[in-house]
Amino acid sequence: MSGIEQATPRLKLIQRVALTMLVVAGVVNYIDRATLAVANPLIREELGLSIADMGYLLSAFLWAYAFAQLPTGAMVDRLGPRILLTLGLSLWSLAQLLGGLVQSFGQFFGARVLLGLGEAPQFPTGARVVRDWFNQRDRGLATGVFNCASSLGTAIAVPLLTFLMLTFGWRAMFVIMGVAGLIVAAVWYSLYRNPHELALTQQENRYRTQGDPPGQRTKVTFREWKLLFRFRTTWGMVFGYFGCIYLTWIYTAWLPGYLEIERHMSVKYTGWAAAVPFACGVIGGVFGGYIADMLVRRGVAPLKSRSYPAAIALLGTAACTVAAAYVSSNALAIAFISLSLFLVYVTSTCAWALSSVAVPTNCTASIGAVQNFGGYLGGALAPTVTGLIAQKTGSFVPALVVGALIGVVSAGCYLFAVDRPITASDMDAMSDPQMHPLKVGASPTE
Repeated sequence: MSGIEQATPRLKLIQRVALTMLVVAGVVNYIDRATLAVANPLIREELGLSIADMGYLLSAFLWAYAFAQLPTGAMVDRLGPRILLTLGLSLWSLAQLLGGLVQSFGQFFGARVLLGLGEAPQFPTGARVVRDWFNQRDRGLATGVFNCASSLGTAIAVPLLTFLMLTFGWRAMFVIMGVAGLIVAAVWYSLYRNPHELALTQQENRYRTQGDPPGQRTKVTFREWKLLFRFRTTWGMVFGYFGCIYLTWIYTAWLPGYLEIERHMSVKYTGWAAAVPFACGVIGGVFGGYIADMLVRRGVAPLKSRSYPAAIALLGTAACTVAAAYVSSNALAIAFISLSLFLVYVTSTCAWALSSVAVPTNCTASIGAVQNFGGYLGGALAPTVTGLIAQKTGSFVPALVVGALIGVVSAGCYLFAVDRPITASDMDAMSDPQMHPLKVGASPTE
């Protein structure tokens, strides 16, 4: 393939190390999120907490995580992935360690808020690492690899944490995971380097940037961050990801309960049945990245190579969610739920891959974090809305249908709002006070 730069052996090593560390950190990230859910009964008994108290503790993480996305993405673009992920890992691991030492509801609430704040840089960091070290035609699969950590961590969390809790106690489980995270933080800081920290050759720099628009900047300004909110593409990504994470968290928060309450499965069988769909999510996350890269190599515009598969997979998730709700066979229900998780992680990977092609380089983590903020507003609402609907109607079926409808609307956002990339010249033009607000997101020919 004449004219197309290839990664040098050194770049390939950097890429492998970076992705491996991102997956390890992401798995720890998702395991740490699950500690409270796994230890729920023992914590309530020892600290004398009500079910409502536990609900507040569970939601404290989600809301803190969602709102921390807004400044975190800009900080990653400003300071670089090496510093921000080190700080994030250290903070959330310290919060996890403190979770094993708490003596009251208030202390636990504070620890969960810190956990949400600390975990916020994880995925914006991954988006920026992929943008920094991979050519445009290779970024989809790389995104799928780091993004699969979310479903992989979820699949590993319950059996691993249950073993630690039963062997050492719930407090020791929190402390062990906190120490493990601090070790990962130290390894990341020791091994990872931002591109400007290495003496790269001309060939290596050409590979990293070939296909990107010219005139790329390296650091984001506050003005540029604010300007992102004036583009239709940004809002399409925000509302598109809202539906993706809403559906993801219906299953993350309620799958075991749904299988036990609605499907009358035994607790023993539910543990295995609930793990299968999330294992399918791992495959879906990687597959989504493969599809995005394949489309780019076949001449599809980079933005469309992400937005179209994201929309199609989200529509498929909605259809499979409705099918799972209405089929009478438990085996068929598990099959449809597994396909739902496979497809929703295709959407998730394509959404994160959008971050590397939808905006100038210096805004990559910023747009990813803004998108993730929208997603986790959906993630924070999904467990509560699903529980309320199920309680009021006596069935999970209406709640699953509502989730599917939200998914359809979000798919429409990817199809019709994420229609063109935001360029540096677009942002310069938008900063012009004479620029009419109705022109936001308009194509250059309009």
